[in-house]
Amino acid sequence: MPTDIIMPQMGESIVEGTITKWLKKPGDKVQRDEPLFEISTDKVDAEIPAPASGILQEIKVTEGTTVGVNTVVGTIAVDGEAAAPAKAPVAEKPAARVDVKKAEEKAAAPAVPPPSASAPAAHEEEEEARSSPLVRKIAREHGVSLSQISGTGLGGRITKQDIMSFIESQGSAQPAPATPSVPAQPAAAAPAPRPAAPAPYPGDLVPMTNMRKIIAQRMIESRRTSAHVHCMYEVDFTRIVNLRNKHKAGFEQRHGARLTFMPFFVRAAVIALQQWPIINATLEGDNIHYHRQINVGIAVALDWGLIVPVLKNAGDLNFLGLQRGISDLGERARTKKLKPEDVEGSTFTVTNPGQFGAVFGLPIINQPNSAIMGVGGITKQPMVITDKDGADSIAIRSVVHLTLGYDHRLIDGAVADQFMDLVKKTLQTWSEEVG
Repeated sequence: MPTDIIMPQMGESIVEGTITKWLKKPGDKVQRDEPLFEISTDKVDAEIPAPASGILQEIKVTEGTTVGVNTVVGTIAVDGEAAAPAKAPVAEKPAARVDVKKAEEKAAAPAVPPPSASAPAAHEEEEEARSSPLVRKIAREHGVSLSQISGTGLGGRITKQDIMSFIESQGSAQPAPATPSVPAQPAAAAPAPRPAAPAPYPGDLVPMTNMRKIIAQRMIESRRTSAHVHCMYEVDFTRIVNLRNKHKAGFEQRHGARLTFMPFFVRAAVIALQQWPIINATLEGDNIHYHRQINVGIAVALDWGLIVPVLKNAGDLNFLGLQRGISDLGERARTKKLKPEDVEGSTFTVTNPGQFGAVFGLPIINQPNSAIMGVGGITKQPMVITDKDGADSIAIRSVVHLTLGYDHRLIDGAVADQFMDLVKKTLQTWSEEVG
Protein backbone atom coordinates (compact mmCIF):
# COMPACT_ATOMS: atom_id res chain seq x y z
CA MET A 1 0.00 0.00 0.00
CA PRO A 2 1.22 3.56 -0.70
CA THR A 3 2.47 5.60 2.24
CA ASP A 4 0.41 8.68 3.08
CA ILE A 5 2.17 12.05 3.37
CA ILE A 6 0.44 14.08 6.06
CA MET A 7 0.46 17.71 7.14
CA PRO A 8 2.44 17.53 10.41
CA GLN A 9 1.48 19.28 13.64
CA MET A 10 4.34 21.72 14.16
CA GLY A 11 3.66 22.49 17.81
CA GLU A 12 0.83 21.97 20.29
CA SER A 13 -1.06 25.13 19.30
CA ILE A 14 -0.75 24.61 15.54
CA VAL A 15 -3.97 23.48 13.85
CA GLU A 16 -3.17 24.08 10.17
CA GLY A 17 -0.37 24.72 7.71
CA THR A 18 0.09 26.09 4.20
CA ILE A 19 2.06 24.16 1.58
CA THR A 20 4.32 26.77 0.02
CA LYS A 21 6.40 24.56 -2.27
CA TRP A 22 6.73 20.95 -3.37
CA LEU A 23 10.39 20.01 -3.76
CA LYS A 24 9.57 16.90 -5.81
CA LYS A 25 7.09 16.20 -8.59
CA PRO A 26 4.99 13.08 -9.19
CA GLY A 27 7.14 10.26 -10.52
CA ASP A 28 10.30 11.46 -8.76
CA LYS A 29 12.23 9.11 -6.52
CA VAL A 30 12.44 10.16 -2.88
CA GLN A 31 14.49 8.92 0.04
CA ARG A 32 13.19 8.66 3.59
CA ASP A 33 13.91 11.89 5.54
CA GLU A 34 14.79 13.77 2.32
CA PRO A 35 13.14 17.25 2.17
CA LEU A 36 9.86 16.74 0.30
CA PHE A 37 7.84 19.94 0.66
CA GLU A 38 7.85 23.28 2.48
CA ILE A 39 5.12 24.55 4.78
CA SER A 40 4.32 27.79 6.54
CA THR A 41 2.46 28.00 9.86
CA ASP A 42 1.75 30.84 12.25
CA LYS A 43 4.93 29.85 14.13
CA VAL A 44 7.57 28.86 11.60
CA ASP A 45 8.41 28.01 8.00
CA ALA A 46 9.91 24.54 7.64
CA GLU A 47 10.96 21.80 5.24
CA ILE A 48 9.08 18.53 5.80
CA PRO A 49 10.95 15.27 5.17
CA ALA A 50 9.60 12.28 3.27
CA PRO A 51 8.06 9.64 5.56
CA ALA A 52 9.35 6.75 3.40
CA SER A 53 11.55 5.90 0.43
CA GLY A 54 9.93 5.26 -2.94
CA ILE A 55 8.25 7.21 -5.74
CA LEU A 56 6.15 10.32 -5.20
CA GLN A 57 2.92 8.89 -6.55
CA GLU A 58 0.43 11.70 -6.09
CA ILE A 59 0.20 15.28 -4.86
CA LYS A 60 -3.24 15.82 -3.33
CA VAL A 61 -2.77 19.37 -1.99
CA THR A 62 -1.32 21.99 -4.33
CA GLU A 63 1.06 24.82 -3.47
CA GLY A 64 -0.56 27.76 -1.70
CA THR A 65 -3.30 25.63 -0.10
CA THR A 66 -3.91 25.69 3.67
CA VAL A 67 -5.11 22.47 5.28
CA GLY A 68 -5.53 21.14 8.80
CA VAL A 69 -2.91 19.04 10.55
CA ASN A 70 -2.99 15.30 9.77
CA THR A 71 -4.50 15.97 6.32
CA VAL A 72 -3.15 13.61 3.64
CA VAL A 73 -1.35 15.89 1.18
CA GLY A 74 0.18 13.21 -1.06
CA THR A 75 1.26 9.59 -1.36
CA ILE A 76 4.51 7.73 -1.84
CA ALA A 77 4.56 4.36 -3.61
CA VAL A 78 7.19 2.03 -2.22
CA ASP A 79 9.65 0.96 -4.93
CA GLY A 80 8.06 -1.80 -6.98
CA GLU A 81 4.53 -1.22 -5.67
CA ALA A 82 2.24 0.52 -8.17
CA ALA A 83 4.88 3.10 -8.98
CA ALA A 84 4.67 2.69 -12.76
CA PRO A 85 0.86 2.98 -13.22
CA ALA A 86 0.80 6.13 -11.07
CA LYS A 87 2.73 8.10 -13.69
CA ALA A 88 0.13 7.70 -16.45
CA PRO A 89 -2.55 10.11 -15.14
CA VAL A 90 0.09 12.72 -14.34
CA ALA A 91 1.33 12.69 -17.92
CA GLU A 92 -2.16 12.73 -19.47
CA LYS A 93 -3.54 15.76 -17.65
CA PRO A 94 -1.05 18.37 -18.94
CA ALA A 95 -1.54 17.09 -22.51
CA ALA A 96 -5.31 17.70 -22.31
CA ARG A 97 -4.79 21.18 -20.93
CA VAL A 98 -2.30 22.01 -23.68
CA ASP A 99 -4.83 21.35 -26.44
CA VAL A 100 -7.37 23.71 -24.87
CA LYS A 101 -4.84 26.48 -24.28
CA LYS A 102 -3.40 26.04 -27.74
CA ALA A 103 -6.79 26.42 -29.42
CA GLU A 104 -7.69 29.49 -27.37
CA GLU A 105 -4.39 31.25 -27.98
CA LYS A 106 -4.36 30.52 -31.72
CA ALA A 107 -7.87 32.02 -32.02
CA ALA A 108 -6.87 35.16 -30.15
CA ALA A 109 -3.38 35.92 -31.44
CA PRO A 110 -1.17 35.32 -34.51
CA ALA A 111 1.18 32.39 -34.40
CA VAL A 112 4.68 33.04 -33.14
CA PRO A 113 7.60 31.18 -34.73
CA PRO A 114 9.21 28.71 -32.30
CA PRO A 115 12.74 29.55 -31.07
CA SER A 116 14.16 26.34 -32.50
CA ALA A 117 14.05 25.19 -36.12
CA SER A 118 14.14 21.50 -35.24
CA ALA A 119 10.80 19.73 -34.70
CA PRO A 120 8.83 23.03 -34.30
CA ALA A 121 5.38 21.56 -33.61
CA ALA A 122 6.57 19.18 -30.86
CA HIS A 123 8.79 21.87 -29.36
CA GLU A 124 5.91 24.35 -29.17
CA GLU A 125 3.63 21.87 -27.45
CA GLU A 126 6.36 20.97 -24.97
CA GLU A 127 6.92 24.64 -24.09
CA GLU A 128 3.18 25.26 -23.64
CA ALA A 129 2.93 22.23 -21.38
CA ARG A 130 5.75 23.54 -19.21
CA SER A 131 4.77 27.21 -18.96
CA SER A 132 1.96 29.75 -18.69
CA PRO A 133 0.98 32.37 -21.32
CA LEU A 134 2.69 35.05 -19.21
CA VAL A 135 5.95 33.10 -19.11
CA ARG A 136 5.85 32.54 -22.88
CA LYS A 137 5.15 36.24 -23.45
CA ILE A 138 8.18 37.22 -21.34
CA ALA A 139 10.29 34.67 -23.23
CA ARG A 140 9.26 36.16 -26.60
CA GLU A 141 9.97 39.71 -25.43
CA HIS A 142 13.48 38.78 -24.34
CA GLY A 143 14.36 36.34 -27.08
CA VAL A 144 14.70 33.45 -24.64
CA SER A 145 14.14 29.80 -25.48
CA LEU A 146 12.26 28.04 -22.70
CA SER A 147 14.22 24.88 -23.46
CA GLN A 148 17.16 26.56 -21.71
CA ILE A 149 15.31 26.89 -18.41
CA SER A 150 14.70 24.26 -15.75
CA GLY A 151 11.26 24.73 -14.19
CA THR A 152 10.80 24.68 -10.43
CA GLY A 153 7.00 24.58 -10.54
CA LEU A 154 4.78 21.56 -10.06
CA GLY A 155 5.50 18.94 -12.72
CA GLY A 156 8.57 20.87 -13.88
CA ARG A 157 6.57 23.88 -15.08
CA ILE A 158 8.49 27.09 -15.67
CA THR A 159 7.30 29.85 -13.37
CA LYS A 160 7.60 33.60 -13.75
CA GLN A 161 10.31 33.54 -11.10
CA ASP A 162 12.26 30.93 -13.10
CA ILE A 163 12.35 32.95 -16.30
CA MET A 164 13.06 36.28 -14.58
CA SER A 165 15.95 34.71 -12.67
CA PHE A 166 17.30 33.28 -15.95
CA ILE A 167 17.03 36.62 -17.72
CA GLU A 168 18.77 38.38 -14.85
CA SER A 169 21.59 35.83 -14.79
CA GLN A 170 22.09 36.12 -18.56
CA GLY A 171 21.81 39.89 -18.54
CA SER A 172 19.37 39.72 -21.46
CA ALA A 173 16.86 42.34 -20.43
CA GLN A 174 16.68 44.01 -23.88
CA PRO A 175 13.42 42.92 -25.57
CA ALA A 176 14.05 41.44 -29.01
CA PRO A 177 11.91 39.52 -31.50
CA ALA A 178 12.38 35.76 -31.40
CA THR A 179 13.58 34.28 -34.71
CA PRO A 180 13.96 30.65 -35.76
CA SER A 181 17.74 30.64 -35.73
CA VAL A 182 19.23 34.01 -34.75
CA PRO A 183 19.63 34.71 -31.00
CA ALA A 184 18.71 38.10 -29.63
CA GLN A 185 21.57 40.63 -29.72
CA PRO A 186 21.80 43.18 -26.91
CA ALA A 187 21.73 46.78 -27.98
CA ALA A 188 24.67 49.06 -27.31
CA ALA A 189 22.72 51.14 -24.84
CA ALA A 190 20.34 48.65 -23.29
CA PRO A 191 17.89 49.89 -20.66
CA ALA A 192 18.42 48.89 -17.06
CA PRO A 193 17.26 45.31 -16.43
CA ARG A 194 14.14 44.64 -14.45
CA PRO A 195 14.68 43.51 -10.85
CA ALA A 196 15.31 39.81 -10.38
CA ALA A 197 12.44 37.67 -9.19
CA PRO A 198 10.57 37.55 -6.94
CA ALA A 199 10.17 41.33 -7.38
CA PRO A 200 6.83 41.85 -9.19
CA TYR A 201 6.28 44.06 -12.20
CA PRO A 202 4.82 47.51 -11.47
CA GLY A 203 1.07 47.14 -11.44
CA ASP A 204 1.07 43.48 -10.40
CA LEU A 205 -1.40 42.43 -7.72
CA VAL A 206 0.37 39.78 -5.63
CA PRO A 207 -1.31 37.95 -2.74
CA MET A 208 0.41 38.16 0.63
CA THR A 209 2.29 35.09 1.74
CA ASN A 210 1.20 33.31 4.88
CA MET A 211 4.25 34.64 6.72
CA ARG A 212 3.56 38.22 5.63
CA LYS A 213 -0.06 37.95 6.84
CA ILE A 214 1.14 36.75 10.23
CA ILE A 215 3.75 39.52 10.50
CA ALA A 216 1.13 42.15 9.64
CA GLN A 217 -1.30 40.75 12.20
CA ARG A 218 1.31 40.57 14.96
CA MET A 219 2.59 44.10 14.38
CA ILE A 220 -0.89 45.59 14.58
CA GLU A 221 -1.66 43.55 17.69
CA SER A 222 1.54 44.76 19.37
CA ARG A 223 0.80 48.40 18.63
CA ARG A 224 -2.69 48.00 20.05
CA THR A 225 -1.46 46.11 23.12
CA SER A 226 1.62 47.97 24.37
CA ALA A 227 2.17 51.63 25.15
CA HIS A 228 5.28 52.04 23.01
CA VAL A 229 8.05 54.40 24.11
CA HIS A 230 11.63 54.53 22.79
CA CYS A 231 14.92 55.82 24.10
CA MET A 232 18.24 55.97 22.20
CA TYR A 233 21.84 55.80 23.42
CA GLU A 234 25.04 56.60 21.56
CA VAL A 235 27.79 54.10 22.37
CA ASP A 236 31.53 54.39 21.76
CA PHE A 237 32.07 50.95 20.24
CA THR A 238 35.77 51.38 19.43
CA ARG A 239 37.01 49.01 22.14
CA ILE A 240 34.92 46.12 20.84
CA VAL A 241 35.66 46.83 17.16
CA ASN A 242 39.39 46.65 17.93
CA LEU A 243 38.89 43.54 20.07
CA ARG A 244 37.01 41.74 17.32
CA ASN A 245 39.57 42.69 14.68
CA LYS A 246 42.29 41.31 16.91
CA HIS A 247 40.61 37.98 17.71
CA LYS A 248 38.29 37.10 14.78
CA ALA A 249 40.84 35.02 12.81
CA GLY A 250 41.96 33.01 15.83
CA PHE A 251 38.39 32.66 17.09
CA GLU A 252 37.25 31.02 13.85
CA GLN A 253 40.28 28.71 13.76
CA ARG A 254 39.75 27.55 17.34
CA HIS A 255 35.97 27.25 17.37
CA GLY A 256 34.90 26.89 13.73
CA ALA A 257 32.53 29.85 14.04
CA ARG A 258 32.72 33.44 12.87
CA LEU A 259 33.14 36.10 15.54
CA THR A 260 30.33 38.61 15.00
CA PHE A 261 29.21 41.67 16.92
CA MET A 262 25.82 40.25 17.96
CA PRO A 263 27.03 38.24 21.00
CA PHE A 264 28.55 41.42 22.44
CA PHE A 265 25.17 43.16 22.31
CA VAL A 266 23.33 40.13 23.65
CA ARG A 267 25.80 39.68 26.52
CA ALA A 268 25.53 43.35 27.48
CA ALA A 269 21.73 43.08 27.42
CA VAL A 270 21.79 39.91 29.57
CA ILE A 271 23.94 41.63 32.21
CA ALA A 272 21.51 44.56 32.30
CA LEU A 273 18.46 42.27 32.39
CA GLN A 274 19.91 40.53 35.46
CA GLN A 275 20.23 43.93 37.12
CA TRP A 276 16.79 45.17 35.98
CA PRO A 277 14.47 42.10 35.83
CA ILE A 278 11.38 44.23 35.16
CA ILE A 279 12.66 44.62 31.57
CA ASN A 280 12.54 40.80 31.28
CA ALA A 281 9.02 40.58 32.75
CA THR A 282 5.60 40.18 31.12
CA LEU A 283 2.21 41.67 31.94
CA GLU A 284 -0.43 38.98 32.50
CA GLY A 285 -3.73 40.69 33.20
CA ASP A 286 -3.24 42.63 36.43
CA ASN A 287 -0.14 40.63 37.34
CA ILE A 288 3.54 40.95 36.49
CA HIS A 289 5.30 37.71 35.58
CA TYR A 290 9.02 37.93 36.43
CA HIS A 291 10.65 35.25 34.31
CA ARG A 292 13.28 33.03 35.91
CA GLN A 293 15.19 32.58 32.67
CA ILE A 294 16.42 35.10 30.12
CA ASN A 295 15.35 33.88 26.68
CA VAL A 296 16.56 36.29 24.01
CA GLY A 297 14.77 36.45 20.67
CA ILE A 298 17.16 37.24 17.82
CA ALA A 299 15.36 38.80 14.83
CA VAL A 300 16.53 37.25 11.54
CA ALA A 301 15.75 38.93 8.21
CA LEU A 302 14.97 36.40 5.48
CA ASP A 303 14.29 36.86 1.77
CA TRP A 304 10.66 35.91 2.41
CA GLY A 305 10.03 37.73 5.71
CA LEU A 306 11.19 38.10 9.30
CA ILE A 307 11.42 35.45 12.01
CA VAL A 308 12.55 35.59 15.65
CA PRO A 309 14.20 32.37 16.85
CA VAL A 310 14.89 32.25 20.58
CA LEU A 311 18.22 31.73 22.37
CA LYS A 312 17.05 29.89 25.49
CA ASN A 313 18.67 30.43 28.91
CA ALA A 314 21.01 33.10 27.56
CA GLY A 315 21.95 34.10 31.11
CA ASP A 316 23.59 30.69 31.60
CA LEU A 317 25.79 30.91 28.48
CA ASN A 318 29.34 32.25 28.23
CA PHE A 319 30.46 34.35 25.28
CA LEU A 320 31.34 31.35 23.12
CA GLY A 321 27.97 29.75 23.90
CA LEU A 322 26.19 32.93 22.84
CA GLN A 323 28.07 33.11 19.53
CA ARG A 324 27.44 29.45 18.73
CA GLY A 325 23.77 29.70 19.67
CA ILE A 326 23.20 32.85 17.61
CA SER A 327 24.97 31.39 14.56
CA ASP A 328 23.02 28.13 14.83
CA LEU A 329 19.64 29.86 15.04
CA GLY A 330 20.43 32.16 12.13
CA GLU A 331 21.58 29.31 9.90
CA ARG A 332 18.56 27.13 10.70
CA ALA A 333 16.21 30.06 10.11
CA ARG A 334 17.69 30.65 6.65
CA THR A 335 17.55 26.95 5.72
CA LYS A 336 14.04 26.40 7.16
CA LYS A 337 15.26 23.94 9.77
CA LEU A 338 13.69 25.64 12.79
CA LYS A 339 11.20 23.79 14.96
CA PRO A 340 8.18 25.44 16.63
CA GLU A 341 9.90 25.37 20.03
CA ASP A 342 12.79 27.38 18.50
CA VAL A 343 10.53 30.42 18.08
CA GLU A 344 8.63 30.22 21.36
CA GLY A 345 9.26 31.51 24.87
CA SER A 346 11.25 34.71 24.31
CA THR A 347 11.37 37.20 27.20
CA PHE A 348 13.40 39.94 25.48
CA THR A 349 14.28 40.62 21.84
CA VAL A 350 17.26 42.06 19.97
CA THR A 351 16.93 43.25 16.37
CA ASN A 352 19.65 44.59 14.10
CA PRO A 353 18.48 47.09 11.45
CA GLY A 354 22.04 48.43 11.37
CA GLN A 355 23.20 45.52 9.23
CA PHE A 356 21.44 47.19 6.31
CA GLY A 357 22.85 50.65 7.01
CA ALA A 358 20.24 52.16 9.34
CA VAL A 359 21.66 54.62 11.87
CA PHE A 360 19.05 53.42 14.35
CA GLY A 361 15.55 51.96 14.41
CA LEU A 362 12.40 52.26 16.51
CA PRO A 363 11.32 48.61 16.63
CA ILE A 364 7.87 47.34 17.58
CA ILE A 365 7.78 45.14 20.70
CA ASN A 366 7.72 41.41 20.06
CA GLN A 367 4.71 40.26 22.10
CA PRO A 368 4.41 39.12 24.82
CA ASN A 369 7.80 40.75 25.61
CA SER A 370 7.86 44.10 27.32
CA ALA A 371 10.97 45.44 25.57
CA ILE A 372 13.07 45.16 22.40
CA MET A 373 16.57 46.51 21.75
CA GLY A 374 17.47 47.78 18.31
CA VAL A 375 21.08 47.85 17.12
CA GLY A 376 22.04 50.55 14.61
CA GLY A 377 24.90 50.64 12.13
CA ILE A 378 28.51 50.93 13.30
CA THR A 379 30.09 54.07 11.82
CA LYS A 380 33.22 56.14 12.37
CA GLN A 381 32.54 59.60 13.80
CA PRO A 382 34.44 62.41 15.49
CA MET A 383 33.88 62.38 19.24
CA VAL A 384 35.06 64.47 22.18
CA ILE A 385 37.31 62.32 24.38
CA THR A 386 38.12 63.32 27.95
CA ASP A 387 41.27 61.83 29.48
CA LYS A 388 41.84 60.99 33.15
CA ASP A 389 43.12 64.53 33.79
CA GLY A 390 39.98 66.11 32.39
CA ALA A 391 41.55 67.32 29.13
CA ASP A 392 39.33 67.16 26.05
CA SER A 393 40.33 66.17 22.53
CA ILE A 394 38.60 65.13 19.32
CA ALA A 395 39.19 61.62 17.97
CA ILE A 396 37.76 59.35 15.31
CA ARG A 397 35.78 56.61 17.06
CA SER A 398 33.55 53.70 16.04
CA VAL A 399 30.02 54.56 17.16
CA VAL A 400 26.78 52.59 17.36
CA HIS A 401 23.31 53.84 18.31
CA LEU A 402 21.16 51.54 20.44
CA THR A 403 17.44 52.01 21.00
CA LEU A 404 15.12 50.41 23.52
CA GLY A 405 11.44 50.09 22.69
CA TYR A 406 9.50 49.36 25.88
CA ASP A 407 5.96 49.02 27.20
CA HIS A 408 5.27 52.11 29.31
CA ARG A 409 2.44 50.31 31.11
CA LEU A 410 5.05 48.21 32.88
CA ILE A 411 8.41 49.97 32.50
CA ASP A 412 9.06 53.53 33.67
CA GLY A 413 11.32 55.80 31.65
CA ALA A 414 13.83 56.06 34.48
CA VAL A 415 14.18 52.26 34.63
CA ALA A 416 14.57 52.00 30.85
CA ASP A 417 17.26 54.67 30.89
CA GLN A 418 19.19 53.01 33.69
CA PHE A 419 18.97 49.69 31.87
CA MET A 420 20.38 51.20 28.68
CA ASP A 421 23.06 53.09 30.59
CA LEU A 422 24.33 49.78 31.97
CA VAL A 423 24.29 48.25 28.46
CA LYS A 424 26.34 51.22 27.24
CA LYS A 425 28.88 50.99 30.06
CA THR A 426 29.30 47.24 29.58
CA LEU A 427 30.10 47.71 25.90
CA GLN A 428 32.41 50.69 26.37
CA THR A 429 34.41 49.05 29.16
CA TRP A 430 34.28 45.45 27.89
CA SER A 431 36.55 43.19 29.93
CA GLU A 432 35.30 39.62 29.30
CA GLU A 433 37.31 37.06 27.36
CA VAL A 434 35.89 36.32 23.93
CA GLY A 435 37.20 32.74 23.80
